[in-house]
Amino acid sequence: MHFSAWLHQHYKEKGPVRWLAFALEALAALALALLMLLTCADVIGRYFFSNAVDGAVEMTEIAIAIIVFAEIPVITWRATHVVVDIMDNHLGPAWVRAMEVLSVLLISTALFFLGQQVFAQAARSIRRNEVTEHLQMPTGYVVQYIGAMCWIAAAGTLGWGLYRLFAGRTPGHGSDAQDIPQ
Repeated sequence: MHFSAWLHQHYKEKGPVRWLAFALEALAALALALLMLLTCADVIGRYFFSNAVDGAVEMTEIAIAIIVFAEIPVITWRATHVVVDIMDNHLGPAWVRAMEVLSVLLISTALFFLGQQVFAQAARSIRRNEVTEHLQMPTGYVVQYIGAMCWIAAAGTLGWGLYRLFAGRTPGHGSDAQDIPQ
């Protein structure tokens, strides 16, 4: 099977969003694999050679940040995040649609401003040459990555909300395969 056929089979998104989803998930998978190797090396070194990997805690923290923030935009535009719909059957479709639009606007706005604040902190960190304690790795670039992922998630949330608004679907109606933004 060719890579493009595999990609089309496993990623339902269209156009550049498909490639971005693949790239972000590949980044998360690579970080997870490296984290697994680091943990194995650290445990083997600790128990068999009485010497742990220097900076393993710092590298673990950075890898977890990479994994979590790579998946947030993908989860957002696939609409696979947790949704509480206890009152949907009691309120009716108009209220559900209004609450959905409001939540999309609030969440995307919050993610945008969070990304702005995170970028400001990243700029400050880079300006001050802040580094990790043991490995002396610059922290500002990881913080910039987190800010960029917040902005991508904000755009994904807004795109998902617009899709839901114009596609005429409300959460819980239709199958998950139909709910993926085209």
